[in-house]
Amino acid sequence: MNKSGDFMAGLVIGGLIGAVIGILYAPKSGRKTREEIGQKADELLAKVKEEYEHAAEKSRKAYEAAAKRLKALEEKALEKVDDVSEKVGELAVRGKDTLQEGKSRVKKAIETGVEAFKEEQDKAV
Repeated sequence: MNKSGDFMAGLVIGGLIGAVIGILYAPKSGRKTREEIGQKADELLAKVKEEYEHAAEKSRKAYEAAAKRLKALEEKALEKVDDVSEKVGELAVRGKDTLQEGKSRVKKAIETGVEAFKEEQDKAV
């Protein structure tokens, strides 16, 4: 149970105990006592309803604020995912291009090496 729930429970219990003790020790007839008990119960019920409505409104506002914040965080996260996805795509293209360039260079180097080897072989014969 949370603090506001504990407070409301204490308020209700304390109010009931105080009302019952006050009514029982008052020098009144049974009819008047019953009427007073009913009146005090109605007053206490009204106060409990008011406290409940206040707590419910406060909880609703907190929920709405949390939901709004989560929505904003979700939107930010989606933006970041889009940015990262775009950058990964760019890096993949660059990596592919770099790999192609590297393969071309290695191929040219091998071809040049083979030609040089053949030239040296022809010179030796």
